[in-house]
Amino acid sequence: MARKIMIAVVSIILFLLLFVFSERAYFFISFLIIGLIMLPFFIRFEKRSISAREVVLLAMFIAVAAVSRIPFAALPSIQPTSFIIIMVGIGFGAETGFIVGAVSALVSNLVLGQGPWTPWQMFAWGLMGMTAGIMSHYLQQRWQRLLFGFIWGFLFGWTMNLWVLTTQIDNLTLELIIGIYAASFVHDFSHALSNVVLLFIFSSSFLMIFKRLKRKYGVLVNK
Repeated sequence: MARKIMIAVVSIILFLLLFVFSERAYFFISFLIIGLIMLPFFIRFEKRSISAREVVLLAMFIAVAAVSRIPFAALPSIQPTSFIIIMVGIGFGAETGFIVGAVSALVSNLVLGQGPWTPWQMFAWGLMGMTAGIMSHYLQQRWQRLLFGFIWGFLFGWTMNLWVLTTQIDNLTLELIIGIYAASFVHDFSHALSNVVLLFIFSSSFLMIFKRLKRKYGVLVNK
């Protein structure tokens, strides 16, 4: 995990340096850096010894997370996908949470539409699942999960605002930054609130189901 964090930090530093010396390549650079940050997680997961049963379970989680987003496309503030990703991270660890978060964004956008926002969604939802896995020991109480989900409702929105800012780099001002983040507040708050509601109602049941799956089949055990 320390290696992953180091790679992420180095990638961000590289991103900033390239920003300074080649600001007109911002769009390509943003895709490149997000790809570099996500790559170690996919490589690490690919090297794990994983059974066919685990592959099926992983695909099921990704499908559920992706499909749950589609009925609420007209209400983007309601994100059952975030709830699924958080619960998978808590139940099965950081790597599984990251993979499910990143891939579910890509899969759901096959229906909802791909665009420059896709890698940022993959990155944000991947981080959501990863941090849920890292902090799973501290998310066993319901109120802890509610707080985590509420905070990530805002963190997700703040991360997504970055792709908007990268398209405005030539006109970037403090007023523009404040305006973009202020304009997203209602959406981010609604996302945070929907996370809280779903976690309050369903999180305990999901954890019990996940524990039974791991105990009965020994699948996707945290490593």
